[in-house]
Amino acid sequence: MANYKTLLFATDFSEGAERAVDHARTLALLTGARLHLLHIITELSDKRRKRVPADVIDTFIREVTKHAHEDMQSFCDRHFADAQAQGFELSHNVIVGTGYEDIIDEASRIQADLIIMGTHGRTGIEKVLVGSTAERVVRNSTIPVLTVRT
Repeated sequence: MANYKTLLFATDFSEGAERAVDHARTLALLTGARLHLLHIITELSDKRRKRVPADVIDTFIREVTKHAHEDMQSFCDRHFADAQAQGFELSHNVIVGTGYEDIIDEASRIQADLIIMGTHGRTGIEKVLVGSTAERVVRNSTIPVLTVRT
């Protein structure tokens, strides 16, 4: 039987993430595992950054990060305010990064036993053009990944 001590719930605050909340809560409740929430702020590509002055980029990243922390706190308050009363520990992190690699790195850093994330359920050409962070996490993670489709 799997022994879950730490669960990583990667969220982009989308509808897909909202649907995954119940799964993350239930697993944390059933296992008593610590639930760690993660939000990745994806950066502008290097090509686009070269066209914008560094001070403008720095200000933009500070503002986006500030709002992401506020969104994370709101998400936690809305979905996990009773975590301690329910018997599981909750932590969270917001980082600036590029996507799937940062999720896998954070899972390693916190020694997660399982990654939980919602998916957008893209299909066809949209999936080919946009790609899927969840799909990349599933392919590259060394630990199990639970995906919840929108």
